Amino acid sequence: MKNALIIVIGAYGSGKSEYSINLAKECRNENLETTLVDLDVVNPYFRSRDVREDFQKQGIDVIAPEGENKYADLPMISPRIMGAIQNLDRTVILDVGGDPAGCRTLARFISNIKKREFEMHCVINTKRPFTSDEKEIKVMLEMLENTSDLKISHLICNTNLMEFTTREIVEKGVKIISNVAKEKNLVFEYFLVLDKYENIIPDEIAGKKKKILRYYLSKPWENQLFIKGI
Repeated sequence: MKNALIIVIGAYGSGKSEYSINLAKECRNENLETTLVDLDVVNPYFRSRDVREDFQKQGIDVIAPEGENKYADLPMISPRIMGAIQNLDRTVILDVGGDPAGCRTLARFISNIKKREFEMHCVINTKRPFTSDEKEIKVMLEMLENTSDLKISHLICNTNLMEFTTREIVEKGVKIISNVAKEKNLVFEYFLVLDKYENIIPDEIAGKKKKILRYYLSKPWENQLFIKGI
């Protein structure tokens, strides 16, 4: 993962931004120089930009809109993004909106993305609309690839129903995504489990390993005493 460029996409409510943030944290814990770029123009409430101050104290560079533009539903145009993509000395994670509008923000960076090795991770929650079965997932993948002009390389299972999550729900999600990964010849190595519910889900399901997803984001109007969301 050293000095990799990892593009993270996923449908609304998939947990894409939480995964991006956890991935950045994981890279930094491995002593990798890490940059997290917030390119999500789809979801104004759960964005990687919200962890900027805390992450910068930990040595993770976060590129995102500031001040009054923090929650603006507009593409962020910054020369720092291009600089990050061109910087081969850092691990760079792009948190991108998971619908065609979100993927179009990648257009201006395509040529430079293709100049370096990259991975594109698609986070999927089979308990969300438009990704509930194999057919829907394949349609979503094709749509995102066509819009972004990039190929998805990894599928990440984040099937959950928050406090109603059960082992059976996760197992079914893993099975659905495994079938898609096999058909599309994509990498599928692990499934995500929210830290609050990690004890009810086994460490391995159908040969896939469990990875703990920790909460970092909450809605702007929520008090920290409330349950955070994805």
